[in-house]
Amino acid sequence: MRHLLLSTAALLAASLPVLAQEAATALPETIVTATRVPTALERVPASITVITRQQIEERGHATLAEALSAVPGLRLAPSGGPGQQASAFLRGNSSRSVLVLLDGVPLNDPSEANGAFNFGNDLLFDVERIEVLRGPASSLYGSAAVGGVVNLVTRRAASRPFAPFGELAGGTQGTVRGGLGATGTLGAFDYLASANGLHTDGFNATARRFTRTLNERDGFQGGALALRLGWTPVEGSRVEGTLRYRQNRFDLDSVPRDDPNFTGDDRRLMGQLRAETRLLDGLWTTGFRVAFTQDRRAYVNLPDARSTASIRDYYRGERLGFDWGNTLRLPGLGFATDGALNFGVTHAREEVFSLAGNTPFQTRVNAAQDSTAGHIALQYRLWNRMDVTAGLRHDAVGSFTGATTWRAGLVYHVPELGARLRASGGSSGFNAPSLFQRFGTIGTAFRGNPNLRPERSLGYELGGELDLPLFGRADFATLGATWFQSRVRDLIIFQGTSVANVDRANLQGVELTLAVRPAHWLSAELGWTITDATDARTGRPLPRRPEHVISATARLTPLPGLVIAPQLQFTGRSPEGPFASYRDDGTSFTTERRNKTGTLFNITASYVVREGITAFVEGRNLGNSRWEPVNGFQTPGRSLLVGTRFGF
Repeated sequence: MRHLLLSTAALLAASLPVLAQEAATALPETIVTATRVPTALERVPASITVITRQQIEERGHATLAEALSAVPGLRLAPSGGPGQQASAFLRGNSSRSVLVLLDGVPLNDPSEANGAFNFGNDLLFDVERIEVLRGPASSLYGSAAVGGVVNLVTRRAASRPFAPFGELAGGTQGTVRGGLGATGTLGAFDYLASANGLHTDGFNATARRFTRTLNERDGFQGGALALRLGWTPVEGSRVEGTLRYRQNRFDLDSVPRDDPNFTGDDRRLMGQLRAETRLLDGLWTTGFRVAFTQDRRAYVNLPDARSTASIRDYYRGERLGFDWGNTLRLPGLGFATDGALNFGVTHAREEVFSLAGNTPFQTRVNAAQDSTAGHIALQYRLWNRMDVTAGLRHDAVGSFTGATTWRAGLVYHVPELGARLRASGGSSGFNAPSLFQRFGTIGTAFRGNPNLRPERSLGYELGGELDLPLFGRADFATLGATWFQSRVRDLIIFQGTSVANVDRANLQGVELTLAVRPAHWLSAELGWTITDATDARTGRPLPRRPEHVISATARLTPLPGLVIAPQLQFTGRSPEGPFASYRDDGTSFTTERRNKTGTLFNITASYVVREGITAFVEGRNLGNSRWEPVNGFQTPGRSLLVGTRFGF
């Protein structure tokens, strides 16, 4: 693996014009996640994937986990279908190192023991696009952005007074999915209102190979409500308020046997009020935001053949945040143009209460902490072909003395060759310990460590893209690659009856992409991620980080109004830690084992029946693979969904 990475790095250095960071057939004109300033995607010195609303619908993505499955550098490890725990590993970083935002508001649940986000819960009905920033981003967003950032952007308001949209679908496993919403603009006011839900009997999350499985289904029912009101009194000034509520109920399993009386209830309430205005003839944009999230999770496990005990677990995490942000457009300096200075201050308070399990091993947390940060970033375009950015941030979290992070990067454009080269690096990641890691207890067997230091990382990446005109088409193909490397230190792991900063990790890899557009009715994308993630002390590979992940997607329009979107996903073998993998009889291995490879094939076909009305068919796991992304938990089986959506 290391020889392959070194050879690839040498190839990158020798032939920079053919490097590529990301290829796609249709991307929004600007993105906001990578710099906090609306910036054209090709001018951002970072690895970005944007998933548009059109792609979400054409590929049949109903959940966040489905939409992220083909993102280069990101590996999802779901423990079953919707509602089950789904962890994300960005470029080999831990699952707690991915920050998730909704319209810029952090969604990571403070009551989660490691601070990790569960990607198995969120539906996408009211989401306009998803921006995925790969690589350390703490210089912009602070804690939890060591591996990267996933930002969900909700639907924008239509320019007319009333624009309804909705969908209704049903299929195998008793699945029903539906939603109804509307947006509009009435003078200086605009709005968005939507409601959606999903019900399915589901599949058995526990692997069928276990000899004592009951083969009982693990169902899911969930829904979300969203409301946004905006007011634009004059051009350049806006006030906006948002409320979003989501509740899911689902069945759970505990491998290696089914657990028919194990259920979960996961709720999130999120709201924000923000105001923004332009001053000095638009040179200075300043805004203020107050936002809150409340996560409540409850798990009930009633007595059955597995156990006579009754367990009721409860978790509540709350976050209240304030954010003052500014963008100052800077004057040109001859060779330097399009300058912008972004700066601001953020403050947040997190509170956690949890009570789980039974004595003598009952888990408890009742704690709170404050965090305050200041950040500043500068960007300019030099000689009309080089974009440079640099950022600095200082965070003070809880009782820490502070963490300072920085990042710098550049994009060099070679229009004569159709090439764009990117490079970035810096001390750009830190991850504060969770409140459980600092103050949690498990009976007398565990005590948190209030003196924990934040996890830190130092990372670099080098990449670019090259457009190839062939066979009479100016945009026939886009080739690309990105090489990345990170060194993470002060990792928090269990040690005796507590936790400590005693581990380190070495992460490196290559993301290769190819997009081809041989005809106006056909386009395809191929992504191959090679990852080498190891424990720096022992040299052993880190669990659930496969060395190879390959995805292939296509878009075919053989007839007017008809879109066919197949998707193939291959995941290579990945290690599991000791006691986390099981034999067929349910006994666990005491040494490290490897999960087998898995291949999934999905296809979605949609047809515009008439303007504003589309019929669709979604097929999932058509090969009926029993692949286990997490040892003991198998992927949902073959399913088919038929429905229609409208938007006027």
